[in-house]
Formats: sequence, C-alpha cells, structure tokens
Amino acid sequence: MTHFGATILDATGTRLSRDEKRLFAEANPFGFILFKRNIDTPDQIRALCDDMRDAVGRNAPITIDQEGGRVQRLRAPLWRDWPAPLPHVEAAGAQAGEAMYLRYRLIAHELHALGIDSNCAPLVDVAGPQTHEFLRDRCYGTDPAQVADLGRAVAEGLLDGGVLPVLKHIPGHGRAQADSHLDSPVVQEDLRTLTQSDFAPFKALNDLPMGMTAHLVYAAIDDLPATISPRMMQIIREDIGFGGLIMTDDISMKALSGSLTDITRASLEAGCDIALLCNASLEDRRAVAEVAGQLDAAGQARAEAALAARRTPTEVDISALEAKLSAMSGGIAYGG
Repeated sequence: MTHFGATILDATGTRLSRDEKRLFAEANPFGFILFKRNIDTPDQIRALCDDMRDAVGRNAPITIDQEGGRVQRLRAPLWRDWPAPLPHVEAAGAQAGEAMYLRYRLIAHELHALGIDSNCAPLVDVAGPQTHEFLRDRCYGTDPAQVADLGRAVAEGLLDGGVLPVLKHIPGHGRAQADSHLDSPVVQEDLRTLTQSDFAPFKALNDLPMGMTAHLVYAAIDDLPATISPRMMQIIREDIGFGGLIMTDDISMKALSGSLTDITRASLEAGCDIALLCNASLEDRRAVAEVAGQLDAAGQARAEAALAARRTPTEVDISALEAKLSAMSGGIAYGG
C-alpha cells in the first residue's frame, strides 16, 4: 500500500524542474495544486500533470481554484471566462440550483480534459452585510439553507464531470471583515449563532470527500485560527460531522504567524490531515514536507476514500448544456 505524504504542493513554472521532480519523488505529496503561472496551453498543462504524477508514481489528485470571477486560473480565449458566483446565482433566480450544477459541470469538463481532477469548490461561506470584498461575490448567498443547496449542486456538477470537489472554507469564512491572505480575521459571534448560520452549510455537506479550513479566529471558542486550533478541529469533526480529508488553506497566508514548519506541525497536531503550501521556495517546500511526514492511519483512510470518490465523467452534450445555462442565466455571458 502506498502511504501518502501529508502535503499538497505546487510547481514554480510550466514544467517541473529536475529539483522539483526529485523533491516530489522523495516527499510523495498526496497531491498537487496549479496556479496561473503553471498555465499556458492545453498540451502543456497535460504534460505538467503527467510530470507531477510520474514524479510520485501514481495517479495523484491535481487541484486548482476555478470558481469564476476573480478566482479562476483558466481564462479566455482558450477556456471560458466565468462571472463571479454570486452575480450568477442572482441572475439565475429560481433556477440557480440547476444553473450552478450546469456551470460546474462545464468547468469540470474543461478541467478533466486537461488532467486536472479536483477543484477548490464549492465555497459555502455565508455572505453577510460586512463580508470582506475579497470573498463576498465568491459566495452563493446570505441564507444558509440556500447556500447549502447551491453547494450541493456545485459538488454534484463537479463529481459528474470526474472532478473531486473541495468544500471550503470550513467552518465558515463569511463573517470575516479582513482578507486572510493579508491579515488575521477575528469573528466575535457566539457558538450558538455560528452553529445556526455559518456552520450549517458545512454540516449539510459533511459527506463530501475533501474540505479546506478557514484561517479565522472564532473568539468565542478559541484564540487560535481554526486551522491550528484543536478545539475548532474537534467542532469540525464532531459537531459539523465532516468525515472527509481535511486540508489547510495555504499555510503561507498572512493570517497564520510563525515559521512554515511550525504552522505545518501545529495544523497537523490540531487535526488537519494535509498541509497545503503554495508559492514557496524549493527549500521551504522540502522543509514542510519533511515536517509533515506521512499521513497517519486515519488520514490515509480518508485520503483513500477521497480518491475512491473520483468518477468517470457522465456522457453529456456540452453544447446543449451551454445553451441551457445561457438561457437560464439572465444574459450573463461567459467567453471561451
């Protein structure tokens, strides 16, 4: 049995360097993540995905952030440019559930054709009046039940297209009034309020195969960000009931303080399965991989279950799906 390293790592460019191939072979990360700097042409992306999988000697999952709006790595003219999720949901109105399914089924079709078999979506953070602008239009709405329903549609669209969804940001990022890429957001609401609102969509989707943490401090519960808080991770596992593989959000984000190795150690000790490291030097990637080591037995079982959730894409008429989505999206355009 292959035991996976407890990391997800990235590459510097459009092909792996010799040093990266050596590092990945030694570290055996669970999977990889792609960014804009890794994107050029369809053939190049497929070759890079092959490089990554060849380095670890298996069909490792390769993920990407392809939400739409500001957060999409694949763009026109080679791929579709999507509007941000919230305006699309609002434009579709009563048909938002089907529209989001179709949107992400089309996204999955593009990803799968490139060798990418995971997407960091659905994002079921509940938007509110003070949600920071970096997140607000990435949300699906302000009602927890509706957000959960739309999140389910997103997940099923991805799964039907052969792409594993990554549920984010557990246990809820919507109340953040700061950008966690740059600062450490603190949420002041009490546990009862959080449970009834912010946590609710995650509980409704606790059967999804993978999830990503939020680097938020929930002050009524702990003074540590959820990613490195044993108490918050206990809530995620026991109260929210999320049973899938849990990866951190990028541990290089400014919401977390300390060295990358200390953050890695703290996140895994808190209860995360995987440390996600992005935009780091080769030396930092190596150091984090060494500290993370291999998944423990429970994490390995969750990783294998996540991989087993990968589906063969259902056969669909892509042109028909595009036409149907366009008709129900209130004139919102997407290019490609």
